[in-house]
Amino acid sequence: MTVMTVGLGMPALPPPVLAPRRKTRQIKVGSVGVGSESPISVQSMTTTLTSDVNSTLQQIAELTASGCDIVRVACPSQDDADALPAIAQKSQIPVIADIHFQPKYVFAAIDAGCAAVRVNPGNIRKFDDQVKEIAKAAKDRGTSIRIGVNAGSLDKRILDKYGKATPEALVESAVWEASLFEEHDFHDFKISVKHNDPVVMVRAYELLAEAGDWPLHLGVTEAGPAFQGTIKSAVAFGHLLSKGIGDTIRVSLSAPPVEEVKVGIQILESLNLKPRRLEIVSCPSCGRAQVDVYKLAEEVTAGLEGMEVPLRVAVMGCVVNGPGEAREADLGVASGNGKGQIFVKGEVIKTVPESQIVETLIEEAMRIAEGMEALDGGEPVVSVG
Repeated sequence: MTVMTVGLGMPALPPPVLAPRRKTRQIKVGSVGVGSESPISVQSMTTTLTSDVNSTLQQIAELTASGCDIVRVACPSQDDADALPAIAQKSQIPVIADIHFQPKYVFAAIDAGCAAVRVNPGNIRKFDDQVKEIAKAAKDRGTSIRIGVNAGSLDKRILDKYGKATPEALVESAVWEASLFEEHDFHDFKISVKHNDPVVMVRAYELLAEAGDWPLHLGVTEAGPAFQGTIKSAVAFGHLLSKGIGDTIRVSLSAPPVEEVKVGIQILESLNLKPRRLEIVSCPSCGRAQVDVYKLAEEVTAGLEGMEVPLRVAVMGCVVNGPGEAREADLGVASGNGKGQIFVKGEVIKTVPESQIVETLIEEAMRIAEGMEALDGGEPVVSVG
């Protein structure tokens, strides 16, 4: 029997991207770099009461496990502010305090050791008058700032000028606030200009990218329930990221925070802006399918949940595109006539009955993953023969 070996996993060369990253200044959010010299990070926000330290830390742990890089916690009350030191100290990832209305909580968050503070200039009383003190406190503690301009809470002066939250209005507000911090020699900030309409949001970020070299936090605010919010965010982020605009992202969904992280990671992976992990390629709805592809794909996805290795698995259900797609994947099946041909990197290794396709794919994926991990970052090799 002839035995051949095939390489698996990520290609040796960096995958292509649609455009180079826009050059920005570099800041730190705790241990995470934000700017064009760092990978694009994924953020989310806890839904617990921040004052409930244990519940908040539990949710942060779940977010960390899902791949979240930075977490934001709300701080609307003194009880929440009092909880910040414990949360900032015990969180596995950098914590950003989200501040509205009460400027005293900005200083409390800085004193608590939060990695960063998000401020919304449009709804913090007399914010501009306190920029000097905020900048000094943040600089002394090495705390970065996010200037978070939001369509729903624009400064009244800006709204009076433009009549509504136009892209130009959002950008004028952000640039004004940025100039105040820079006037006091504080440059460790990033900016967001969020809107619930992806078209308005995209134009605002394009204008902001032209106005300065600040690192940008992308977000479609109040994006909606999971399906609608995912579509809005994918469209808006995809447009901007494909032009090199964006340094950290938060997908805002009316859904558990972990789902936000999953969507954000998938968007970055789809644009080759984050190393791909497990990817399932499967047939769309089609009258040519000779097996229940939906069921196969769902069962394979469930069986491989949590797999971290860069593995592309093709689950195909007909003889038209099936063999070709299965050959192109690291692992695949071309199904039909009650059976499935199992491919490993383009080579058929076995043919199994339809009832055994799922368990065979899972077994082979696990075997491949173990080989990748055993080589500790080297090029994994699988014998075929």
